[in-house]
Parts: sequence; C-alpha cells; structure tokens
Amino acid sequence: MRVLGIDPGLRNMGWGVIDAEGSRLTHVANGIIHSVPGALAERLHQLHRELTDILATYQPDTAAVEQTFVNKDAVGTLKLGQARGIALLVPAQAGLSVGEYAPNAVKKTVVGVGHAAKEQVQHMVKLQLPGVKLAGADAADALAIAICHAFHAQTGNRQKALRKAGA
Repeated sequence: MRVLGIDPGLRNMGWGVIDAEGSRLTHVANGIIHSVPGALAERLHQLHRELTDILATYQPDTAAVEQTFVNKDAVGTLKLGQARGIALLVPAQAGLSVGEYAPNAVKKTVVGVGHAAKEQVQHMVKLQLPGVKLAGADAADALAIAICHAFHAQTGNRQKALRKAGA
C-alpha cells in the first residue's frame, strides 16, 4: 500500500510518501510545497496544482491529512482551513480514500506520546524510515501522518481478519 501523508499549510504544505507492506515501511519521497505570497486564490491554486502533480508522480493508494486545530488567530485558522481543504480535495479528486488524524493521535502513534515535541517526531520518523533525508519539519510531519495512517490501516485489516476467522 502506498500512502501519501499531507501536513496542510498555506505557506508550507508538507508531503510524504511511504510504502507499507505488512509492518515494513519504506520511504519513497517527501517535500514541501511553498506557496508564493500573493492573492489567496492564486496561492490555493498553486497548492492544488503542485499536490496534483505529486499524486500523478507517486500514484498513492490512499492519503492522510492532519486535522486542523483552532488557535487564537481566527484569520490564520481560516487560511489554514482553506489550505486543508485543498489537501483533502486533491486526493479525493483522484478517487483516493482520505484519513484524517488529530496531531496528538499522530504523535502517539509515531512517538508513543501524544504531546511529543517536533524533534521527537523527526527522530522517530528517521528511525522508522532508515536513510530518509527530510526536506524539513513540515515534510517530517507529513511522513509521520503517513506512518500513522499505515499503522491504523494495518490494525483495521487485522481486526477484519480476526472477525472473519471467528465467523
């Protein structure tokens, strides 16, 4: 299963692609889409265009996006929500199922602690994907989201198999 993880952001949208075969995870690619300052519509279009290109290049089977948390800056939260809309829309347009995970759920899955620091997340991503060269913190977060999604998909598949065996 090839998984695309997306860390939504208007200025910097992190992305990471992994292959998951059983419990084995392999790094495929990662990067950050940097939108050019300007009109919001142009920035969203740029994110859409570049994320669409990433999907066409790496052909993931599924995608996962981090859920947005609300902060004190309402305007910033709204802009992040719009970027998150692009992160959800592009894989859906490609016919992929899209998982959504809270930041604490991603950290708990990857690090084992729901309030882990960014450095801890990056360290664990490097341990789980040996040899990975991270494009930056946003790309590391996207890979962590992909790892979280792969883990939850495997858990779901094991539960289905157990139910089927018991039936």
